[in-house]
Amino acid sequence: MTATAASRHSAAALAEQAAHAAGFTSPAEASAARLPDDELTAIESQITHWREQCLVLTARLAEPELQAAIDQPPADLEHAVTELNTATATHSRTAALATQAADRTTALATLTAQLDTHIQRLEPLEDTYRTVDHPHGLISGGSPSNQLRMQLESYVLAARLEDVVDAANTRLSRMSHHRFTLVHSDDRAARGAKSGLDALDAWSGHKRHTDTLSGGESFYVSLALAPGLADIVTAEAGGQALDTLFIDEGFGTLDEDTLHQVLDVLNSLRAHDRTVGLISHVPELRRRTTQRLHISKNIDGSTLTHLTEAAE
Repeated sequence: MTATAASRHSAAALAEQAAHAAGFTSPAEASAARLPDDELTAIESQITHWREQCLVLTARLAEPELQAAIDQPPADLEHAVTELNTATATHSRTAALATQAADRTTALATLTAQLDTHIQRLEPLEDTYRTVDHPHGLISGGSPSNQLRMQLESYVLAARLEDVVDAANTRLSRMSHHRFTLVHSDDRAARGAKSGLDALDAWSGHKRHTDTLSGGESFYVSLALAPGLADIVTAEAGGQALDTLFIDEGFGTLDEDTLHQVLDVLNSLRAHDRTVGLISHVPELRRRTTQRLHISKNIDGSTLTHLTEAAE
């Protein structure tokens, strides 16, 4: 055997051995499985890239922070999963609320636009309302411009009451021996009540509320107001007179001198063609009255007697 043949025989044996080591049955099978050069180049490039990444990751794993993390006990996976589920549920609720808020924001924008439209429509009506509301407040007494807080009706009646007071004071001065004079007052009207009357007491120089007058004083004050009111009604009614006045009781509260003064004033009314009817049990009235109707009561009923002479 020559040297060349020996070398070939040796190479064939090595190839056979290498093929078997690589898992092939023969060198021919191994040669048939050989990849093309471009595929081998690609594989070699991937291997090179893998080695480079391996070096980078090996260096990263050698860093102290990662080494410290490696030394930590294993993570509690079950607890982490629970927290993840909780966080997921929270996120879902928050997302739902965000969607709801967005929907409400859109609805609010729509309502705001509608409100602006209504405001523009109502502004002329509001101007008209203010034009009417101010005089209404003055008339009803609710406006700050109405300092006395008096209603128009009360104001007009108060003005008429002042006229009645002026007419009544002429007779009241005589009935009270020039002691009392009625004064119209708006003090109570400023507190929401009706205006009223005070009595100016000439003896003390002070005003008195009419509630502080005695029974007799209240009687002749009221008595003075009655013909005063009749005078004003007559003047306001174009001269149509109220020529009849009936007075029921109250004379028993008067002392003798005041009773004479009151009867003198009533007699002066008769002098002006007015009829004054007195209903009373006071004996002095019987003596001072020339025309009387006497009512007698008995078991069968009442009897009316017309008397034309004064009884002593």
